[in-house]
Amino acid sequence: MSDSSTSRSSKRRVQETSSPGRSSQHQPARRQSWAGKSPQDILAHYPTGKTPPLKVLEVLIELFNTLHTSMAKTVSHKTRQERAQFLRRFFRDLKTKAGFKTVPDPRNLGQKHLRAMVQVWQREHLAPATIQTYLSFLRGLAMWMGKHGFVRSPDHYGLSIDEYQRHEYASRDKGWSTQGVDIDTVITQVCDHDRFVGASLRLIRAMGLRRKESVLFRPFESIVPFESTGLPPEDKLADRYAKIKGKGGRVRHIPLDSSARLAAVTFAQGVVSSQDAHMGNPAHDLRKNLRHFDYVLTKFGITVRERGVTAHGLRHEALISHYEALAGTAPPVRGGQVVPPELDRRARQSVSRLAGHARIRASGAYLGAVQVQRHPGSRDVDGMSDAPPERSS
Repeated sequence: MSDSSTSRSSKRRVQETSSPGRSSQHQPARRQSWAGKSPQDILAHYPTGKTPPLKVLEVLIELFNTLHTSMAKTVSHKTRQERAQFLRRFFRDLKTKAGFKTVPDPRNLGQKHLRAMVQVWQREHLAPATIQTYLSFLRGLAMWMGKHGFVRSPDHYGLSIDEYQRHEYASRDKGWSTQGVDIDTVITQVCDHDRFVGASLRLIRAMGLRRKESVLFRPFESIVPFESTGLPPEDKLADRYAKIKGKGGRVRHIPLDSSARLAAVTFAQGVVSSQDAHMGNPAHDLRKNLRHFDYVLTKFGITVRERGVTAHGLRHEALISHYEALAGTAPPVRGGQVVPPELDRRARQSVSRLAGHARIRASGAYLGAVQVQRHPGSRDVDGMSDAPPERSS
């Protein structure tokens, strides 16, 4: 086996040997009474039929909720919270919505329970992305109990493709300018009110960052010379790059190759109080900083209800502008002209890299579906390709 294969496989976590203990500094300390015991030993103290099902669920959450379902790493606090909240609600809903007289012990969860809850989700018309997330959380629960493969594919539970397949192409432009928002004016107003949040918005607009990435950005430490990026010499676009750690711990480097990006970084450096500071208020933790970020945007009407946009829409704005600069026209989601396939592919690949995605087709979530050049005599109606989305190499 090659060294690279060994490296990849070593990152996979073997569920059976996982410990409820403190495997990293990010995991909570275990109960003192659990010292030296395996998960199986601990669960044995909560016999089926004699322990309230929801109490067993809480034990499982405490034992395993910090762990990724397949990789040897912990998951974010956001994922832990959302997964725990869903699992608690799932078991309550089995009784209140699915009609079961009693809530089952998680270890006795059966296919009939899953089918019943899928029918509930169908009646509630949940979005495909939501259903996919819920099934993923249930797969994690099954793995905690050693039931690999317990949760089947969506179609096994009677879901149609439209009900569980995520729509990967944007059908609506979520950028701020399309909704008539004066971007410069709004960001200036926010900066006058709160320089931390204003600096984050400037970074999002200049580099297409996610909300969390902008708050965690360190305007001094995150700036590195090209030689430190590990990129090949022929890819050099600037002397300095912004090092961004995104979802899943993936790191990307964004060239500071424009006056807008340089200005955003310079402004951010003037906001923080130390060389190692991030864009969040140093007096608050990440959760409070994200909550404050949302509060400030709400104060200035940056909500779907008031202006039809969100902070994430500013990321869309940046990525759409990046495509326009490369392709010479607006993307399909903005009704742009059809461009040659190779030029479109290169522009989409660049958008995906800037956004922090590994797959080129992820760009479709911001740009819309790939358009096809029409030929004389063709009967193409909407200009959209029926071919499956491209996969990045």
